[in-house]
Amino acid sequence: MNREFLIVNEQGIHARPATELVHLANQYQAKMTITYNGASTDLKSIMGVLSLGVIRGSTIEIDIEGTDAPEAMNDITKFFQALRLK
Repeated sequence: MNREFLIVNEQGIHARPATELVHLANQYQAKMTITYNGASTDLKSIMGVLSLGVIRGSTIEIDIEGTDAPEAMNDITKFFQALRLK
């Protein structure tokens, strides 16, 4: 399953939200990938996520595969909704 997210956080996905996102992803068994600007990386890798350099106004795609994918996508969606409010 995959979903696109618009990044509205003023600083994009910088160190703090990237760390929180990777920590959240690592709570699940599912394989997770984040794609930005044609580049993809493992959502469970802090260095990979930071290396994408996601900036405000960007659209990213999260792809999740595995038995706990629905729960993982639900929590990641909540994460991005909360990030929007910060």
